[in-house]
Amino acid sequence: MIKAILIFNNHGKPRLSKFYEHYSEDTEQQIIRETFHLVSKRDENVCNFLEGGMLIGGSENKLICRHYATLYFVFCVDSSESELGILDLIQVFVETLDKCFENVCELDLIFHVDKVHNILAEMVMGGMVLETNMNEIITQVDAQNKMEKSEAGIAGAPARAVSAVKNMNLPEMPRNINIGDISIKVPNLLSFK
Repeated sequence: MIKAILIFNNHGKPRLSKFYEHYSEDTEQQIIRETFHLVSKRDENVCNFLEGGMLIGGSENKLICRHYATLYFVFCVDSSESELGILDLIQVFVETLDKCFENVCELDLIFHVDKVHNILAEMVMGGMVLETNMNEIITQVDAQNKMEKSEAGIAGAPARAVSAVKNMNLPEMPRNINIGDISIKVPNLLSFK
């Protein structure tokens, strides 16, 4: 099971943190610091697998990491997960981010954190891997983006409707509005002055 997914830059600033076990906010920050310390002091040419820090479970858990440009991608997992499988999952995650953001960089993770979390949610939920097919992940993310855009249009509809009614040139105010079997009597607005 995946315990946590952490992304931080070369200076230890977290750019994404997703914990699949409950920790207090202070403990989460300590885990991020400890994980950065463990990962950043390693040489580039050494193995991508190491024992988890004491706060995340010690030798019972493993840290699987990849360093891309200015970012460290770290998955904290228990012993039941395959190291190579998680390493491949990190690669799929990075490639998916790269396709969605067209050459992803650290700023994309900062300014589009909601989209990054949506991509991650398509891949991992509750610490379990859901999807590893990049094309399927991108299809679902694109569908969600289309839905968000259509909802933005719907959200603005009431304001546009009120504006349209205000700008209508009616010779006189209607007294009754009939919609099918429903009849609505409109009060005389002049009497409310």
